[in-house]
Amino acid sequence: MRRAVPEGIRITKVGLWFVLLTLVVAIAATNTGNNALYMVLAMMLGALVVSGVCSRENVRGLEAELIVPDEVFANRPFALPFSLQNRSRLLPRWFVLFSVARSAQPLLVPYLPRRGRSVGQIEMMIPTRGRHSFPYVHVSSLFPFGFFTKGVRYRVGLSLLVFPEIFPAASTRPQSTFSQGEESSRRSGWGHDLRSLRAFRHGDDPRGIHWKQTARTGQVIFMEREAERSRRLAIVFDNAVGELADPAAKMRFERLVSEAATAALDHLARGYDVELVTRDLALGFAGGPRQRLRILEVLALLAPLADTTRRAEPLLSSDPRVPELRLHMEAEKIAV
Repeated sequence: MRRAVPEGIRITKVGLWFVLLTLVVAIAATNTGNNALYMVLAMMLGALVVSGVCSRENVRGLEAELIVPDEVFANRPFALPFSLQNRSRLLPRWFVLFSVARSAQPLLVPYLPRRGRSVGQIEMMIPTRGRHSFPYVHVSSLFPFGFFTKGVRYRVGLSLLVFPEIFPAASTRPQSTFSQGEESSRRSGWGHDLRSLRAFRHGDDPRGIHWKQTARTGQVIFMEREAERSRRLAIVFDNAVGELADPAAKMRFERLVSEAATAALDHLARGYDVELVTRDLALGFAGGPRQRLRILEVLALLAPLADTTRRAEPLLSSDPRVPELRLHMEAEKIAV
């Protein structure tokens, strides 16, 4: 069991008023010598002592655990599962406040039985991508009277990889990439979509004859279909941008990362094979959940590189024939 690290005792507003009232009673008892007031003062002082001792014991003997969620995206609320167990064999725990940061809004666990466990979720939102660590959870208690809040922390050592923020797909899909990345184009060919019906010409493939229309009109009718393009998209991200000291430049870089992640997830969901090329890493064309996870992990940790790298050689896709989404700081977004 991990030991609790004390974080001190903080007096509540109710406790402050109670202490002030105790001082008033103490002054009155001293000035009047009234035995009844001394008895009241003794009970009030005893309540303060009991409150402090019980608050301290109420947060000891606990075991906390945070469970890693499946996926966490920046600027998107998520639920962080946790469990809090009472290791004591004698006493239950009452009114325990649980949080992952001292400044965060705590979650109230009203009752923990002896050797019992409470399981729940904390609603959170992390504003930036990358790796975030939560070394401790913070546990405090208002038990028994709410005069003091006694806090301790337990080590959990949780590390989360936060993926980039995802935009609405329609707002980040370049028009040229969208039109080229679809299955069909405006050229005739042997795709699935019908382009037009026309009269049969010399050299047309007889397999394209529309026999029903031919029988109806008495003229040989040919089905002209749209040509298919490869269901592939290459995302080329030039991250050789140098040091980003300007906050506005950092925001532009983060937006480009989010646009790359949005385009990748949108096209993967539609069955595309997606390639991601950066200055320091290249993920080849692939589809499915594994490629989705690999792209998100790379973009979550993508960092700016020295701009001297950009002058070494151009950044190219492994297949120049497929549609490309090119992202860099100068033009911010170029579709090819």
